[in-house]
This record gives sequence, C-alpha cells and structure tokens, in this order.
Amino acid sequence: MTDTLTTAAAPRTMHVRRLGLMSYAGALALQADLVRQRRAGEIPDTLLLLEHPHVITLGSGSHDENVLVSPEERAERGIELFETGRGGDVTYHGPGQLVGYPIFDLKTGRQDLHRYLRDIEDALIGVLGDFGLTGGRKEGLTGVWVDERKLAAIGVRVSSGWITSHGFALNVQTDLSMFGTIIPCGIRDHGVGSLSGELGRTVPLAEAEASAVRWFERIFDRRAAESTG
Repeated sequence: MTDTLTTAAAPRTMHVRRLGLMSYAGALALQADLVRQRRAGEIPDTLLLLEHPHVITLGSGSHDENVLVSPEERAERGIELFETGRGGDVTYHGPGQLVGYPIFDLKTGRQDLHRYLRDIEDALIGVLGDFGLTGGRKEGLTGVWVDERKLAAIGVRVSSGWITSHGFALNVQTDLSMFGTIIPCGIRDHGVGSLSGELGRTVPLAEAEASAVRWFERIFDRRAAESTG
C-alpha cells in the first residue's frame, strides 16, 4: 500500500521593488504599465515601495473644499496636485512617508474589495506591532490608527481582471505639518501621526519597508523576491 502525501501549495512569488524617491506622475505611469503586464501574466504580483515629493492627491470621492491651499501657495511650497484613479478623498504624500503600491492579481479566491482593504489594514497593523505600537481601525473609516491619530491612509483601485493598483501611505518620519494643507481623507475630527512621532525617535524608512514586506508576505501568502527590473 502506498501512502499519498498531500502538501500545501507553495506561496506565490511577490516581486518587491524599492524605488526610493519617485515623482507621482512617474509612479502613475509605472503602475499603469505593470497593471497591463500583470493582467497579461507577464510578471508576478509586485509590491512597489517608494517615497514621493510633496504632492496632494484627489481620489474619486474627493471634495475641493478639503484642499486648503491655493494653486499659488502650492507652487510656492513645491506641492503638486494630481487627480487619481483610486478610491477615497484627499491625501498628502511626501518625503519620510512609506508608500506601497501592490500590483496584485486577486482572481485566485480573493475577489473581494472589502477583504482586500481589510488585509492591507491587517498588514499595516502588523507593521505598527513590530515597533511596539497598538494599531487599530475606526468604524466606518479606512486606514490604521493609534488612538485618535491616523498613521496610515489607504486608497486603492481594482481594474478589469481584478488587478490592483494604488495602495497605502504610512507616515514614518513625515513632516506632519504638511497635512495642514488638506483635510486628510475629509476627516475633520481626528489627527495624524507618524511612527517616529509615536516612538520619540527617527525611524529609518528601511526598517518600515522590511516590516511591510514581511507582513505582506504573511497576510497575502506570498514569497517576497527582490526585483530590480
């Protein structure tokens, strides 16, 4: 008699690309190209990790009154403004903030936008836990919080074929005064925070990146492989 051994399927590969400081326009173009490649099966799931120069982005649910600076002031302060294809309201990106753009194919049993958002939140709550912080959610809101301070914003897009783009922004050593240029995500009654502010020390972006990769591996059952392509 021959025993049959059943083994669990190996985790899918997740390419990780660390891009450093990248313009928002450049990141939009790169995401569009990668979404096309992922849909065609030319690349595996890919996680982009980067920073942006100062930029205000407008999601599909944004309201003009949530941008608090004029075009003249934005130009003077070097802040760009972009309309995006993601969900959500107004947000800010800038140096010292870890931005992650998963280009994932959700067709393998994860075709659920609500679950996808909660999975990203779970990964970021795990990142905060690695630094000794207790992160959580707020009912009816998307993102990750420590007490009344929002440390991570999430805004995603899922295109035809269940391919994801856009993603999350985690304040690591961000200049939080820049959030005074907007009403973040249209939320007036809560503040913003950062890893460095909560811990009272400067957290290197590389530490947050490494933690994010580990948690995306765990939550999404992926095996990370560094990619330079």
